[in-house]
Amino acid sequence: MEKIPSFNQLIQNSIIKNWERDALTDYKGATLQYHDVARKIEKLHIMFESSGVQKGDKIALCGRNSAAWAAAFLAVLTYGAIAVPILHEFTPDQIHNIVNHSDAKLLFVGDVVATQVDPEKMPGLEGIIYIPDYSLVISRTDKLTYAREHLNEMFGHKYPKYFRKEHVHYYIEQNPDEMALINYTSGTTGFSKGVMIPYRALWSNIDFAEHVMGKYLKAGDNVISILPMAHMYGMSFEFLFEFLTGCHVYYLTRIPSPAIVAAAFSDVKPRIIISVPLIIEKIIKKKVFPKLQDPRMRLLLKMPGINKKIYERINEQVTNAFGGNFYEVIIGGAAFSQEVEQFLHRIGFRYTVGYGATECAPIIGYEDWSRFVPGSCGKAVIHMQVEIDSPDPANVPGEILCKGPNVMLGYYKNEEATKAAIDENGWFHTGDLGLMDAEGNIFIKGRSKNMLLGSNGQNIYPEEIEDKLNSLTLVNESVVIQEGDKLVGLVHPDYDTAKSMGLNDSDIKDIMEQNRKTLNAEQPAYCRLSEIRIHEEEFEKTPKRSIKRFLYTK
Repeated sequence: MEKIPSFNQLIQNSIIKNWERDALTDYKGATLQYHDVARKIEKLHIMFESSGVQKGDKIALCGRNSAAWAAAFLAVLTYGAIAVPILHEFTPDQIHNIVNHSDAKLLFVGDVVATQVDPEKMPGLEGIIYIPDYSLVISRTDKLTYAREHLNEMFGHKYPKYFRKEHVHYYIEQNPDEMALINYTSGTTGFSKGVMIPYRALWSNIDFAEHVMGKYLKAGDNVISILPMAHMYGMSFEFLFEFLTGCHVYYLTRIPSPAIVAAAFSDVKPRIIISVPLIIEKIIKKKVFPKLQDPRMRLLLKMPGINKKIYERINEQVTNAFGGNFYEVIIGGAAFSQEVEQFLHRIGFRYTVGYGATECAPIIGYEDWSRFVPGSCGKAVIHMQVEIDSPDPANVPGEILCKGPNVMLGYYKNEEATKAAIDENGWFHTGDLGLMDAEGNIFIKGRSKNMLLGSNGQNIYPEEIEDKLNSLTLVNESVVIQEGDKLVGLVHPDYDTAKSMGLNDSDIKDIMEQNRKTLNAEQPAYCRLSEIRIHEEEFEKTPKRSIKRFLYTK
């Protein structure tokens, strides 16, 4: 493998090269150009230095995506401190725990988080900084108070004429294995762990993106950041790669409701779209599928020749709904509905499904949409090796193992968990079960932790049953659990559709029983559901929109 360049040097180069370009915009708000970002970074560096922050100190950030969040994150890295991005959807107690566990010295907070956290429960902090304007929410040292109060004065003293690109000089990491950040997993299986991400993993992910997307994404292109930047998927592929390419990143800065997302796609016309399955599935299931149920449309779709034209027209409409300018839509982060995927493939939509883990910052598998095999999640990416721990990887599922520069250093202050995840030969054990065909395409079968054992020792993958169940009438989402030797489907129905059809609770129960019979007719005996139970509330989810399965399997 080639010599790994300095990641902070890449940030520095991009800022200097794209000095006058638009860099970061809060959608419907202000825009920062690359030189504005550099200025904010420089001011934060002065504040860090004057308040006694050392290289290697931890600085946490917790707030919704915004230009100011992005600039603060870049300032932490390029100062030589270790960033601790925290998902703003975490509860206050989870935020307190992560701040304390990570030994963070400072905490940047967004407008909502600022009102939720309790400084008394984070005694190790020297200060809390408000992300929108970098003002102090709380300061526990005179140095920090003085630094913030005299910041503009100190900046003016250091740069008496004006701040120019030749003044941009960042901390250059000494070793690719040096820790850049600690990312706490959202974790659908209980307590989250602090994943120690080295600079080499950031570089390797960006090098992968450049390798596969460099010819389609250019400086000046627009992208929209929808996924939280505190999650490695959103950080690497909706922020860092684009920032280093000289792109213009738009932040929605609020909850991405379908209406806001649709308006943003139309306005911004992003060049590439990164998404979790839930966003795509909602758009297709709510906007497209109902139109296909029209009797006239169903008749036309049965006519050879005509159906091809209709699928082309639908593809055009779906493409336009995403702004019409993208090279491809990359879907990842959770299991994708087979029904929706098969439909997208049939109409010729430019999508692909990737595979990753926080522990790999995040990418493991990917393939370009034009070569992508439906049902898979791509092949091992550049710099990475992937193996299936199985005597027959093409037919017998085994744990997915991977090795390469993307792999984390380990879990912060958790040697036991690190040893369980990375073996003595450097292979990271993902905990996912999968198959791999002769061409190297990876097919995920489920989480090894979620796998259920049938009464005769058969392996049951609940995700596969759920995928089929979710495509049936009025099923919004589901979780399959095991009770003794029986399987039970917990279903949250689509109450909106049921209401519009004038159906009551008794009708919904009848429909679910029919769904159970339909599903069981397609399943082997050991995968059949003994009952379907209605779950009135939506299932609790992680910020990545995966169901917190552990809450329902007790």
